[in-house]
Amino acid sequence: MSGLPVLELFGLLILAGGFWLWLDSLKARDIGIAAARTACQSEGLQLLDDTVAIAGLKPARGEDGRLLLRRVYAFEYSDTGDNRRNGSVVLLGHRVLVLNIGLRPVPSDLMLH
Repeated sequence: MSGLPVLELFGLLILAGGFWLWLDSLKARDIGIAAARTACQSEGLQLLDDTVAIAGLKPARGEDGRLLLRRVYAFEYSDTGDNRRNGSVVLLGHRVLVLNIGLRPVPSDLMLH
């Protein structure tokens, strides 16, 4: 009987799955960066380091019941140029679910007394 032994075949499947996950994660990260950049620009904020970092990864079901990866990316932004604030973007598959640029302080002259 010729062909690949079961262990070699299993190893190849693991490698192919890892390669797929890596490529899929690169695409999702690019989507997360674009979403964070767009949100910061629209709010007059500066996206620091021009990137996002993975903060969470788990399987989740989409609206159609398909199993997808839910990724949470963290990023930092600045509203003054002298500080760092935390934000996050949540993706389900390659769709942005939630983008959080956090609470920013309200200037005291805008607060009600």
